[in-house]
Amino acid sequence: MADTQKVDILIAGQGASSFSAALYSARYQMNTLIAAEQFGGETAIGGDIENYPGFPSIDGYDLMLKMKEQVDLLEVPIHNSNVKAVEKSGEGFITTLDDGTLVESLSVILAIGRERRKLNLPNEEGLMGKGVSYCSTCDAPLYRNKKVVVVGGGSAAVEGAILLGKYATEVWLVYRKDEFTRPEPILVTQLNQAENVHLVMGTEITELLENDFGLTGAKFSKDFDGSDQVDIDGIFIEIGADPRNQIAKELGVDINAETDEIHVNREMKTNISGLYAAGDLTDGSGNLKQTITAAAQGAIAALSAYEHASEIKANQAEAAVTVGD
Repeated sequence: MADTQKVDILIAGQGASSFSAALYSARYQMNTLIAAEQFGGETAIGGDIENYPGFPSIDGYDLMLKMKEQVDLLEVPIHNSNVKAVEKSGEGFITTLDDGTLVESLSVILAIGRERRKLNLPNEEGLMGKGVSYCSTCDAPLYRNKKVVVVGGGSAAVEGAILLGKYATEVWLVYRKDEFTRPEPILVTQLNQAENVHLVMGTEITELLENDFGLTGAKFSKDFDGSDQVDIDGIFIEIGADPRNQIAKELGVDINAETDEIHVNREMKTNISGLYAAGDLTDGSGNLKQTITAAAQGAIAALSAYEHASEIKANQAEAAVTVGD
């Protein structure tokens, strides 16, 4: 028989939104459980972060450790298994984890982020935080006076190349097609005005070069300026990221048709009573997917989850008194 735990609030995820939600829900004196296998989310593998308030510069992994330490002080347990499914059960939920554990809760907060699309090159994962990045807006300032490649053909890639052009000495924007079809025209105009940004069209990255310290270069699928490779300090892979929304879809949660993200209101509520979402898998902060917005959404979701769980507990207590009378 599967192990069953009973809590007030279940938080799915171990990223910034999850730890923030856990911090607040614990301070609301809610019996809280975090469930997720991977520690730290995108922040933990993002390398140096220079735009989180209070830290002029901090490694993403260290920042997540600090968040976890704060949650640990409040004795919030972490179950190292991912959420497999969530089902509505009366006023609450029954959540199934990958290891077979069942969790009964009054509220659920989904904070499982997004899955970055990757080039799927052999050493790509090992170079994350060592020259490989998936967020230009996060890491561009770290590449001042350096040389970088941006991969992608959408607005995020073009914006990233423009931004990096203000920091790096040379930027190569690599796109597999011969011409852009998706970026806003004004972005393409700004891109063409950036003198240190070079367009490498109809080309793909076939190999990442490295030494003991990290990324050193990239190879193209065809020659550019007489060579099939370039020496670089960083590569920004901006080919999109997909919200981890399958669990929400199976539960019947409203999904933003334009972004495929979980639709939430300003209180991080979904259309299902007692179910909340926070962080990069929601449409709650528009296009700004940052550690600080994820943490903010987690705090808001915790308040909403607390209010929902408290109302159920109050009604249950009142019903018990009535029966006793």
